Amino acid sequence: MAAAAWLCLCRCLCLRGLPRRAFACAFACAFAFAPGAAAGPGDGMNVLFIVVDDLRPVLGCYGDKLVKSPNIDQLASQSIVFSNAYAQQAVCAPSRVSFLTGRRPDTTRLYDFYSYWRVHAGNYSTMPQYFKENGYVTMSVGKVFHPGVSSNYNDDYPYSWSIPPFHPSTEKYENDKTCRGKDGKLYANLVCPVDVTEMPGGTLPDIQSTEEAIRLLNVMKANKQKFFLAVGYHKPHIPLRYPQEFLKLYPLENITLAPDPWVPEKLPSVAYNPWTDIRQRDDVKALNVSFPYGPLADDFQRQIRQSYYAAVSYLDTQVGLLLNALDDAGLSSRTIVVFTADHGWSLGEHGEWAKYSNFDVATRVPLMFYVPGMTTSSVRQGERVFPYLDPFSRILGFVPQGQSKKVVELVSLFSTLAELAGLQVPPACPETSFHVALCTEGASIVRYFNASEEKVEEEKNGCDDSYRRFNEEPVAFSQYPRPADTPQWNSDKPKLKDIRIMGYSMRTIDYRYTVWVRFYPNNFRADFEDVHAGELYMVETDPNQDYNIYNNTSHGCFFKKLLGFLKH
Repeated sequence: MAAAAWLCLCRCLCLRGLPRRAFACAFACAFAFAPGAAAGPGDGMNVLFIVVDDLRPVLGCYGDKLVKSPNIDQLASQSIVFSNAYAQQAVCAPSRVSFLTGRRPDTTRLYDFYSYWRVHAGNYSTMPQYFKENGYVTMSVGKVFHPGVSSNYNDDYPYSWSIPPFHPSTEKYENDKTCRGKDGKLYANLVCPVDVTEMPGGTLPDIQSTEEAIRLLNVMKANKQKFFLAVGYHKPHIPLRYPQEFLKLYPLENITLAPDPWVPEKLPSVAYNPWTDIRQRDDVKALNVSFPYGPLADDFQRQIRQSYYAAVSYLDTQVGLLLNALDDAGLSSRTIVVFTADHGWSLGEHGEWAKYSNFDVATRVPLMFYVPGMTTSSVRQGERVFPYLDPFSRILGFVPQGQSKKVVELVSLFSTLAELAGLQVPPACPETSFHVALCTEGASIVRYFNASEEKVEEEKNGCDDSYRRFNEEPVAFSQYPRPADTPQWNSDKPKLKDIRIMGYSMRTIDYRYTVWVRFYPNNFRADFEDVHAGELYMVETDPNQDYNIYNNTSHGCFFKKLLGFLKH
């Protein structure tokens, strides 16, 4: 076997400079020498992990009456759907590193884009790495890890992946001037419906990612080895560049403004994100919007919302093609499918756009699990579960197979998928875990798949001093860094050295409580005795989080609870 491995390695080295053949060679080596995995209740089940960039739950299966998402809704009809799932930080790299390692941002020490956790925090195992070490062929297509420094410029290969990750060749044009204006010239716009035939390469990155993922599914069908395939879709991340025909689904006269398009009167200035990334787009620049609060003209707000919805329907078609290919390959009966996003995106709520905050619109994500024989009845080999659905056709609505209102976190994905696949669930991390390679800070949520939705009774003020355990009162924690108490040009994406304040936010089924405290980037210390501002929103009476009652309420118990949970 050692001789065969050496021969395989030599062949790969000889093919350097021939990317396709070298890729195929690495693929063959991965199959030849993947270790065996221990048997478990889910032994033999593959994993298809779909993660979307900047997708808030504007989907039919989440009750949205406007957005057309028939393929994702069809997946939901065979899945357990979590309606209160939250990211740990509403920006790409920190969120993805958090849920892929099962550690919170304070443990990965990544709040921006400019450090690699294995070097700057600890040599933490990742979810795909764990599956790889347990006999799975692990593959990455599109944006799974955030590219660049935060994943060591190689998407954490070879630690996490059996073969080199795939990135679409047209990805490099994402921020180029490819949007045709009314004057016929090309611009780098925010709102960017396009004729795909005019795009570089005659395609778009997500289309290429779907094609590659389908190719890999067909390879896996022939190979018959367990796989973990992660597929990362870029839309609806800005620029909102998508095939122009999807605009037909959303006539502008049907598009409304956000229900609360104003900056809340009692919103602390530190909590506001001034949407600096969209300000840099040519079409937004031309509006000469004042900094930091704007606002954008109503008509342009509607155009942004229209294009976001159109981009979601475009995404839905790609997910539909991918799931249809899972059917075609005969793999739907033995593949777990997870669908989620790295965080949400504000569409004008609170006078804000983009992510970069602790509000629900920025932190709440779709999350669903399809598990054959568990979330749905056993699927026969070759049975079609996910036929492709055309969003331009009239389609009856789908109802989620199961729905949970439990508050859950993306940091729980690692332990949840390990349990579903029948692998040993990694242990819970100790209070300080920088030296521990394998542990998770998010407990498995499989216990909620069939759990009663009965609420834990609370006192009238929403908290008490009993420090309920996580399994008694589910809580989601998010956080966001700021460089100052007032909006700055780097407020949305401060570099570590510029962070002066950290907003820690606690979300339960009843409220969102946030405190903005002094933060020291040189030693990653938060000083909870130096509180700069606070927010408290009661969900039942203020679902959009517009009326901050922090200064009107005795909230010592909330603060005590937040500190207690953070300590654990």
